[in-house]
Amino acid sequence: MKKFNIMFILLLAVTALTFVLANLSFGAGGSESGRPWRVEVQRLCKAIQSGSKADISGCEYVTNVVKYDSQKDFYKTNSDFIIQDVGGQLYRFDYKTSSSAQSRGRLVMNLSLGVLSAVVILGFLYVRFRIIKPFNKFSDIPLELSKGRLTQPLEENKSRYFGKFVWGVNMLRENMLEQKEHELKLLKDKQTLILSISHDIKTPLSAIKLYSKAMSKGLYTDKDKIIDTAKSIDKNADDIEKFVTQLTQSASEDFIELEVVQSEFYLSQLISEISTHYAPQLADRRTEFCVDKFIDCIISGDRERSTEVLKNLMDNAVKYGDGKYIHIEISEEDGCKLVCVANSGCTLPQGEMLNIFDSFWRGSNSQGKQGSGLGLYICRQLMLKMNGEIFAEQRGGEMRITAVFPKA
Repeated sequence: MKKFNIMFILLLAVTALTFVLANLSFGAGGSESGRPWRVEVQRLCKAIQSGSKADISGCEYVTNVVKYDSQKDFYKTNSDFIIQDVGGQLYRFDYKTSSSAQSRGRLVMNLSLGVLSAVVILGFLYVRFRIIKPFNKFSDIPLELSKGRLTQPLEENKSRYFGKFVWGVNMLRENMLEQKEHELKLLKDKQTLILSISHDIKTPLSAIKLYSKAMSKGLYTDKDKIIDTAKSIDKNADDIEKFVTQLTQSASEDFIELEVVQSEFYLSQLISEISTHYAPQLADRRTEFCVDKFIDCIISGDRERSTEVLKNLMDNAVKYGDGKYIHIEISEEDGCKLVCVANSGCTLPQGEMLNIFDSFWRGSNSQGKQGSGLGLYICRQLMLKMNGEIFAEQRGGEMRITAVFPKA
């Protein structure tokens, strides 16, 4: 805002300077220094010398011609004048220093400059109060969101210049708020589960400790009693194992909420979006990129999520391939469309293929490459929610990951 105010002040200064310079230049062009009335006076003098009448109808500056006749009012006039001797006779020529055309020109110039200046100044003021000033109110929103202050939604101003921006920020705020509430609820549920299981474990664990202490001190001499004690220890150990299993299952539950809106769309729309996005990038990398010819059809799924899946597969092909080529192959099988992303230069050991869709798992070929180990896990979860499937294989030095989309 401060820079804008400086620009506005400079605009006012330039406008004022333009007015001054324009009027000075206009005045200099039509000032008395040029004395254009002298031309008309000389013309009239010649006309009088030739015996003609001094006709001032065509004059722009001379307004009156008076012949000297010894009257006292010869020198009395409200206008500028000059006395000329024409053939031994004195004549008074009244004149004005500027013409009406010049006055009109000056007026038109000033009006034009005034209107133009007013439009520019009003435009600056409109931008300042209707665009820049309202936008300044939004400047702290990203910082507020980053600090977790998510309670107040943005209000749209009357001009509605920022309608889509305000709507997007409010959607982001609501999503972050929902995610925060979901995380808090999930954390609370897991803490409750851990406390509950921890309490439940104490009972069989205490029993095992009592049995083991009694047996170590030789309190059980009867063979049958020893067998019963061993069975009790085994049962309590089974209970502990069951509780540990519950903890493991709780830790491995879905921690990412993935929403899918099931719909129908053309396969060509999906492939076109991927090609448009990656073709220029791969051309810059000098990586060969091609898409198989295919028969278009309608497939079932979430178009945005399907695009997300294929983009993830393409990113992996760029990241882990050798950069020679990336192909998209399309085939059909059992009422489904199979979209395979194949890249050259597979460096993942065959023995690690079983784990590539696990969460937080990263292969031995990921050293020095950024990633979280969640990309393919998310792809699998999305494909399953869209009633599809995804699988990976190595063939002839290629890494091939295939997404299976059901036809509508």
